[in-house]
Amino acid sequence: VPERPTLGNTDYAFEMAISNIRYGEGVTKEIGMDLQNLGARRVCVMTDKNLSKLPPVNAVLNSLAKYGINFQMYDNVRVEPTDQSFLDAIQFAKKGEFDAYVAVGGGSVIDTCKAANLYAASPSSEFLDYVNAPLGKGKPVTVPLKPLIAVPTTSGTGSETTGVAIFDFKELKVKTGIASRAIKPTLGIIDPLHTLSMPERIVANSGFDVLCHALESYTALPYNKRSPCPSNPIDRPAYQGSNPISDVWALHALRVVAKYLKRAIRDPEDREARANMHLASAFAGIGFGNAGVHLCHGMSYPISGLAKTYKPKDYNVDHSLVPHGLSVVLTSPAVFAFTAQIHPERHLEAAEILGADIRTARIKDAGLILADTLRKFLFDLNVDDGLAAIGYSKADIPALVKGTLPQERVTKLSPRPQTEEDLSALFEASMKLY
Repeated sequence: VPERPTLGNTDYAFEMAISNIRYGEGVTKEIGMDLQNLGARRVCVMTDKNLSKLPPVNAVLNSLAKYGINFQMYDNVRVEPTDQSFLDAIQFAKKGEFDAYVAVGGGSVIDTCKAANLYAASPSSEFLDYVNAPLGKGKPVTVPLKPLIAVPTTSGTGSETTGVAIFDFKELKVKTGIASRAIKPTLGIIDPLHTLSMPERIVANSGFDVLCHALESYTALPYNKRSPCPSNPIDRPAYQGSNPISDVWALHALRVVAKYLKRAIRDPEDREARANMHLASAFAGIGFGNAGVHLCHGMSYPISGLAKTYKPKDYNVDHSLVPHGLSVVLTSPAVFAFTAQIHPERHLEAAEILGADIRTARIKDAGLILADTLRKFLFDLNVDDGLAAIGYSKADIPALVKGTLPQERVTKLSPRPQTEEDLSALFEASMKLY
């Protein structure tokens, strides 16, 4: 390997990896043909109990029936998956000996299906082999996986484009995941008809995930400041830091969110707004799937993992749950006020896209301006007033900080390094928003 022109062992390159994407109203009806073209003989269809009765799953099953595709259905995916729910799906996949997978649902379903495909293809691997370090071994994936077609039914995670699968590690009460380009779906089917059955709060919370994906990937540590530089390209992480290609997608997604998210939430019949948010989710997925996210996401994992009694409106679940997009966005005003001293011009640009008037703004106020713009945005959309409103108090801060510390895969991409005291202060500042 030639000597690399790097300083202090930082990386000198970045790599773009995304799934193939097909977009169009009603495009789900083509799935049966896709599987036929792949020569698939035993297909696993994964979804969750709620979705299994709704139009998106029906559309997929109709297409499979029409083209004579032999399939087995797994509808036991847990919303906000856990290590155990991943293991249950993996067990099903191993038994089924499938040669293709179809995931129909939000990020929970698509992520579960990625994990099932990975471990079925690598049956002798221990579960922790591929889980991100430091909680798991973070081994590179070298086995070939089966084709996976992802059909997103929410407009949030962008999971149809990325090589990341997130779950709750129950024993440690913390969220973590598996990150490898090898697990990204073969094809993402983005059919805006599927967003029409989404209830209002699900539209809102999944939209907040898109918002933070775009903001965090645009403000992340630049790829050529991230270390270590890998000695082999297979070790270059999926999340590499902000880079010139991801920036384009992140900014575009942010503009779409600014224009359409409020409309998509307020009017379920606004097909233009819902279709555009469905695309924005994929745009942001392409951006953050390669640049990565940072503190909002790193801090969100314990917020979700330690949920006590909170049950959100419009979610039909039997366990306490802080929806992922909500857990991410509640810390965003505090986080961007903190990170803005690095690259303030990017923070100011984001504030302007979200509606702030920056004509007389001072560059040193970028963080406060973006934080205020986000607060106003959330207030207009009736978002809970900070972490206190979803059941947390100052007494929980040490546990929340402890749950954030292992999330180095994302927290190290923050443009500004943070201490435990910084994290405590950010959680405290996020207790109340308005």
